[in-house]
Amino acid sequence: MLSILLVTGPTASGKTRLAIDLARAVGGEVVNADSQQVYRGLDVGTAKPTPEEQAEVPHHLYDVAEPGAGFDAARYVALADRAIAEIASRGRLPVVCGGTGLYVRALLPGVAEAPGRDPALRARLEAEAEREGRPALHARLAAVDPEAAARIGPNDLVRITRALEIAASGRTQSEVFGAHAFREDRYRFRLLALDPPREELHRRIEARAPRMLEGLLSETRALLSATGGRPGEPLPPKLPIGYADALLHLAGEIPREEALRRLVVAHRRYARRQVVWLRRESGVEWLSPPVDVAALSQALAAWRAAAAP
Repeated sequence: MLSILLVTGPTASGKTRLAIDLARAVGGEVVNADSQQVYRGLDVGTAKPTPEEQAEVPHHLYDVAEPGAGFDAARYVALADRAIAEIASRGRLPVVCGGTGLYVRALLPGVAEAPGRDPALRARLEAEAEREGRPALHARLAAVDPEAAARIGPNDLVRITRALEIAASGRTQSEVFGAHAFREDRYRFRLLALDPPREELHRRIEARAPRMLEGLLSETRALLSATGGRPGEPLPPKLPIGYADALLHLAGEIPREEALRRLVVAHRRYARRQVVWLRRESGVEWLSPPVDVAALSQALAAWRAAAAP
């Protein structure tokens, strides 16, 4: 069983720097586990490792999809498995870094064998939600899979339609993922999570926000230029936090100060969701910054050596 190190934590907690430092110390390579950093051209706005940081150690699974293109956990796991195998074949340690809980969770036991996506059914469900409201679609889900409905909010259209999509195959989402929950992990791993005090995390979010907004504005202009659009016209769907507000500012609909305020609030909320997810996970090793990288590297070297034949 291959060994991997996972470095996670809320946004702005410093996980990128820690992952690079540990990879340098233990002879590793970084594998992305951030669902937004897979997209080309969305760099500052997603806090992607800079070119200088990526030059310190090899990095994988950044810039592998176009903005707006579909990229899900199944595709992520397939690409991550391949990268991890290649890194391990070179005798190096895969250091998986990112704050997308779904990707971290999916990587360890693998992706559940759920039915594939049905674009035609999805389009019909989305049209029904548009006509009758999302709660009506949620009520339909409650009739066929009450367990899934209890977990999914009545306005969460993406998860409602996916659960109904699975139910149309004859199995409920609860059955599919319930069975999957008992699968064994596919990797020997350590899961490290940075846990700065909330006040410090908020300060870090606020401190980086002005620079991030500059990047968001520049990258939003580039997206508009690439598609021939103008401020006020739609961007590609499902862009990360901040791009929609950057577009509103460029269109003159909100002032810069409001775009900055929204960016800070959105990242605070996102950080809170990430921490809530991590608190529910088993096997998490919490680290309070500043981290003693030298001592941690020695412990990781011993952990890695213990698996050697």
